[in-house]
Amino acid sequence: MHSFLPVLFVLASASASPQVSAPEAKAKVDAIFHDYDRSDSPGCALGVYRDGRIVYERGYGMANLELGVANSPQSVFDIGSTSKQFTAFAIHLLAREGKLSLEDDIRRWVPEIPSYGKTVTIRHLLHHTGGLRDYIELMGLQGVMTEDLTGDADVLEIMARQKAPNFVPGESYLYCNTGYFLLSLIVKRSSGQSLRDFAAERIFAPLGMGHTQFNDSHTRVIPNRATGYSKTPDGGFGIDMSDWEQTGDGAVLTTIEDLLRWDQNFYESRVGDAALIGQMQSVGVLNSGKKLDYASALSIGVYRGLPTVSHGGSWAGYRAQLLRFPQQRLSVACLCNDGGTSNPSRLTHRVAEVYLGSLMKPEQAAPTAKSGAVPKYAVSSAELQRLSGAYLSRDTGRMVRVAASGGRLAANAGAEKLTLAATGPGRFRVEEAPGAEVEFDAAPGGRPAMRIATGDSDDRETEVFDPVAAASLDASQLAGFAGTYASEELETTWRLAVEDGKLYIRHRGAPKEALAPTVKDAMNVDGVNLRFLRDATGKVTGFTLDAGRVRGIVFRKV
Repeated sequence: MHSFLPVLFVLASASASPQVSAPEAKAKVDAIFHDYDRSDSPGCALGVYRDGRIVYERGYGMANLELGVANSPQSVFDIGSTSKQFTAFAIHLLAREGKLSLEDDIRRWVPEIPSYGKTVTIRHLLHHTGGLRDYIELMGLQGVMTEDLTGDADVLEIMARQKAPNFVPGESYLYCNTGYFLLSLIVKRSSGQSLRDFAAERIFAPLGMGHTQFNDSHTRVIPNRATGYSKTPDGGFGIDMSDWEQTGDGAVLTTIEDLLRWDQNFYESRVGDAALIGQMQSVGVLNSGKKLDYASALSIGVYRGLPTVSHGGSWAGYRAQLLRFPQQRLSVACLCNDGGTSNPSRLTHRVAEVYLGSLMKPEQAAPTAKSGAVPKYAVSSAELQRLSGAYLSRDTGRMVRVAASGGRLAANAGAEKLTLAATGPGRFRVEEAPGAEVEFDAAPGGRPAMRIATGDSDDRETEVFDPVAAASLDASQLAGFAGTYASEELETTWRLAVEDGKLYIRHRGAPKEALAPTVKDAMNVDGVNLRFLRDATGKVTGFTLDAGRVRGIVFRKV
C-alpha cells in the first residue's frame, strides 16, 4: 500500500513521455480490444487523453444488440462507482463555501442514522472509514434485486434499523456504498438542491459536460445510452439494467468525450481551485495514524513505477475505469456495457503501456501454466505437507483447503480449483490468476497464516486466512440447523433446508450452492458466512451473518 503521494504533482509541468506514432498506437490498442470488436456482442468505448486533448478514441462492440447500434465515443454509459468522485467533489465545493464541514457529525444532516456511541464524520464517509454497513449488501440479503425499484427512502429505512456498525469510525477501511449515498443526502440538505441538480449546475454545465448526469429516475429517456448486458447460461447475452434511483454511490451516466473535460479539470481548474483538487487527492488516515491509498473517491497508487490516480466502477451490466498518470498528463478512460467478461481496469493499464511503456519499470514476468515453465524455486515435500490443511478467512469466513500435489500446492476454494507454484520461501503464485500471489507467514514448527493478494498494482487487496481444523457434518447433523430464521435489522426471514444431504438457503436472491461447513458451528456459501448460536442445552437458536461489507447481522430461529 502506498501510504503517501504528494497531491501537488497534478499541478507540476508534465514530465517527458515517449511519443508512439499514431498508426502504431492505434494498431496496438485495437489489438487489446480485439475480443470486443464485433457486431454480435456488447463491448466498450475507449478514450486516451494527453495534454488536454483526445489522442485516440473508439467504440468496440455494440451499444444495443436489439437495434444493431454500435458503441462509440458518444455512447452514454452508467459508470457505477466511478461516479463517486463527482459526489466527493460536490461535498468539497460545499465545504469550501462554508455550507458544511468535513468534520460534521453526519447525524447533523442525516439524523435517521442511529447513534452508535461514536461520531461518524463526513470525512469518514469520503474515505470509507465510517464503519457503516453497506446498504447494497443489506438489500441483497433482503432479496432485493437490481431490477427492483428502490429509492432514497428504502435505503434510509434499512439503515435506520441497523443496531451496530461494522467497526468503530476511523478504526479501519472498508469500501462502503452507504457512505456515498449519505453524502448525496448531505448535498441536498445543505445546498437545497438534489445531487442531480447541484452537479448539473455546479460541475457538469461549467465544464461543458453536456451528456453527463446523475440519473435518479428509472423511466428517464437518455439519448445515446448503451444498454447494459451480462452473459446468459447458454453463452449469449441478456439485458442487465438497474431500476435503483438513489444516487451518490453511483448513477452517473457519461461519455468518453465528456470525461476528457472532467479529467482536464484536475490540471487546469475551471471548477474549484488547486486547493480543492489537493483535497480531492488527500488520502484518508486511520485512528492509528496509518495512511490509506484512498482519497475522496480516488485511489492514489503506482503502476510500474509511475504515480496513478484512478477509480473503477461496476453496476448491473456496466463496467468503467478512469486511470490518470498525472506526471505524464496521460489518462485512459474505458466504459463497457459487457458486465460478464469486461475488465476496464486491466484494459486501461494495457492501453497505458502502449503510450508510456518505455517510462515504466519492467514487469516481473512469471511463468504461466500455459507456458509449461517449471518454477525455479523448489520446495521440499515436508514443507508442502506442513503448509497443507484448511484455512479460514478472517474477513469473509470462506474456507480454502490446501494440499500438496506434484511438487506444488493445490488450493480448493469451493468452485475454484487453483494451482500454487513456489517463487520463494513461503511465497507462491496462482497459475490460474495472473498477478495473484499467496504468502505464508513465518511459523516454525506449526502451520502459518496464509495471505492471498489479488488485483492490479494500484488496486491490490489482501485477504488473510488462519489455519483451522475443518468441520464435517452428515445429513442428520445438518438437520439440526434447518428451520426458519428472522432478522429484525433486515426485516426478513430466511429458510434453511436440507435437500439431498446438503443444507441450502431458501430465499430470494440467495446462492443456489449448498452451505459448506467450515469450522464448528460455522458455514459459508458464496461469501456469506453464518456462525450459529446455541442455548445452554446445545439447541441452535440463531446465527450471526457476515457478508463482505456487512458484519454481525443477527438472525433468530423462529
